[in-house]
Amino acid sequence: MYTEKGLGIKMLNVNFYELNSVEDKKLRFAVIMASYKGKWVFVRHKERETWEIPGGRREPGENISDTASRELVEETGAKDISIVPVSIYSVDNGENESFGQLFYSEIKILGMQLDHEIGEVKLHDRMPENLTYPLIQPYLFTKVEKQFPRMKA
Repeated sequence: MYTEKGLGIKMLNVNFYELNSVEDKKLRFAVIMASYKGKWVFVRHKERETWEIPGGRREPGENISDTASRELVEETGAKDISIVPVSIYSVDNGENESFGQLFYSEIKILGMQLDHEIGEVKLHDRMPENLTYPLIQPYLFTKVEKQFPRMKA
């Protein structure tokens, strides 16, 4: 468990759980730490100046693995991917706990067609400082980085 308090934000706990240890119906989000040619892939929403790990909300009736694949392709334009589940995670603000599944992906072909919400895709050697979710994303990044070292292409 990781605990962090932000400016004007209540305490947040980021918790990790073994795969299949939380009811599937509770998994609302898929987040995908992706690498391309040995660099980490981050996206910037058109309405923000900050960077995010690709991912998004699960659609009704959708398998969480399908959510991960769909979101990665939509947000990065990826054409050829391998994707593996890493763990279940939750974000607990003391009043509500929301669950998602964290994935790792290696992208073989990075496309040019982006989701209408994404303004830019950028490759980084490490996690950028200007994050959309600075109280959550560093923990997800670290979890994947420790388990899946990137291979330089």
